[in-house]
Amino acid sequence: MSLHHCRAATMPAAASAIGLSTAGAVPFRLPASGCAHQGHLRLLPPPPPAAAACRRRLLLRCAASSGGGGGGGAGGSGGSDPALEEQRRRQAELAARIASGEFTVQGPGWIAPLVGKLSKLGPPGELAAALLTRVAGAGAARGGPEIPQALGSINAVVGQAFFVPLYDLFLTYGGIFRLNFGPKSFLIVSDPAIAKHILRDNSKAYSKGILAEILEFVMGKGLIPADGEIWRVRRRAIVPALHQKYVTAMIGLFGEASHRLCEKLDKAAADGEDVEMESLFSRLTLDVIGKAVFNYDFDSLSYDNGIVEAVYVTLREAEMRSTSPIPTWEIPIWKDISPRQKKVNEALKLINSTLDELIAICKRMVEQEDLQFHEEYMNEQDPSILHFLLASGDDVSSKQLRDDLMTMLIAGHETSAAVLTWTFYLLSKYPKVMAKLQDEVDSVLGDGLPTIEDVKKLKYTTRVINESLRLYPQPPVLIRRSLEDDMLGGYPIGRGEDIFISVWNLHHCPKHWDDAEVFNPERWPLDGPNPNEINQNFSYLPFGGGPRKCVGDMFATFENVVATAMLVKRFDFQLAPGAPPVDMTTGATIHTTEGLKMTVTRRTRAPVIPNLEMKIISDSQEPALSTPSMVVSAASVASGEDQGGVS
Repeated sequence: MSLHHCRAATMPAAASAIGLSTAGAVPFRLPASGCAHQGHLRLLPPPPPAAAACRRRLLLRCAASSGGGGGGGAGGSGGSDPALEEQRRRQAELAARIASGEFTVQGPGWIAPLVGKLSKLGPPGELAAALLTRVAGAGAARGGPEIPQALGSINAVVGQAFFVPLYDLFLTYGGIFRLNFGPKSFLIVSDPAIAKHILRDNSKAYSKGILAEILEFVMGKGLIPADGEIWRVRRRAIVPALHQKYVTAMIGLFGEASHRLCEKLDKAAADGEDVEMESLFSRLTLDVIGKAVFNYDFDSLSYDNGIVEAVYVTLREAEMRSTSPIPTWEIPIWKDISPRQKKVNEALKLINSTLDELIAICKRMVEQEDLQFHEEYMNEQDPSILHFLLASGDDVSSKQLRDDLMTMLIAGHETSAAVLTWTFYLLSKYPKVMAKLQDEVDSVLGDGLPTIEDVKKLKYTTRVINESLRLYPQPPVLIRRSLEDDMLGGYPIGRGEDIFISVWNLHHCPKHWDDAEVFNPERWPLDGPNPNEINQNFSYLPFGGGPRKCVGDMFATFENVVATAMLVKRFDFQLAPGAPPVDMTTGATIHTTEGLKMTVTRRTRAPVIPNLEMKIISDSQEPALSTPSMVVSAASVASGEDQGGVS
């Protein structure tokens, strides 16, 4: 359940505003850190067919491979490839200009002091300082070197996931560069050290910025968009709910929901029907998050109803706002007459009334029970996060509680669905990995639902999920806004800078990853620690990092492991013959453009149908978890210590 995630796909909202700057060259100094400039792909309108094909091979190399082992890296030799020839030419030209000293600049000495004085004169002075900074350049305005500015055309971005051309630009301009969209300016960060500084070392100097503005209509002041004291208060309340006993109980819930999906796939396999897995994974994770967060059974795998449709209307609206160049929903007349906005408002009204009803029911349950609240409190009839919050005496308004529940519903649902979608896509392209995965699952899982002990033994399965998140990070970017002046990679930045940390670029950089485009779950030892931002030095950010790291990282990992294991134990999966190509598009997470249509067949070694009786493990029976982040102490919550963090 990834709560920092819903999420950063708002980058396309800013990105699609007007167009990439086509102004003349801006002097800059290339950073010493960041990925080596390999395999640059052109950002010229429109790219020639050969270059477009090369881009596709580079960024989706994993999709073209049919093996499970090594393979070429991102650069390749490709001496005759026109895109690589162009890359070499541009790099040689850039190297000559760097050697000449052209890209190390200091602005006139009077600019930086003037900007500083103007900034202290209130709103008019701040506006004048911003305009002067825009004209003179941020580096000159603050007496330092200028951040590299990317040049190009918006035509190169249209029709593809936005993070793809960002990767191309990263390979040319380095670990931090500026991207202008008309009057707006954004910093693109692809350097682990800079990401670490923003997310962890100086996290108090950055807010969620644009992300909070776009998600306010649905999440209000929930855990993702909230900043400052509201975020700190909600973090202290919510993190303890994800204690060891709760997550252990959720393993049974994951198994039950996955079994219902298996029944649906079993019928499709018997009838010889292909299935669209992306939508099924979305329904699976919606059913899970409904029960886990507020004890509501959407049962969306079985049928559609009003509340299920309302949830999807809201999700589609959030994604539309994240990619729309014009915020029509803010236009007073339009938002009152637009059929789409009316539908969204009706959906939100239904969802809010349903949540209010669930909150009222849960309050009555809490008032009637005798169980004394303690650190690992959990009601066996209703182990939901909502029940924990109410039983804990959390003094919060119904509106704030609704915001928290909506945040967890959307974030936890969308992310896991995307992870499962791309995991099964990758498994269909790498049969050797699938075979090894099924061997492990066959040796670990018995006839019943998976237990916490089973999940701990599914080490290769866990690495499959880890590697899927590396190749298809959810989300592909993280958004921040600077609250004060700072230094990033040796460059001065001012207050109010909108920053996009490209997780996609970090996860695909050949400097940090051998065979970066190859799906290789064994790049991490099976008996080693679970890869995360700490042991990978912020080159791997599947759940963010720092104090606002995803609160539900282990919840999401276990959910994905259980679902994957149960499905591959019973079925084989292949891309359906004649299905459309599986391409990427940007929403709240990385979606497919036309779904993931697959042929599902029963395995010859079909397992026994599991006993679906779910038992809540008592304190005396509960096995100890080996993952430190699963146990969050009251002291760590109070201190804000990063132990699985919160988004």
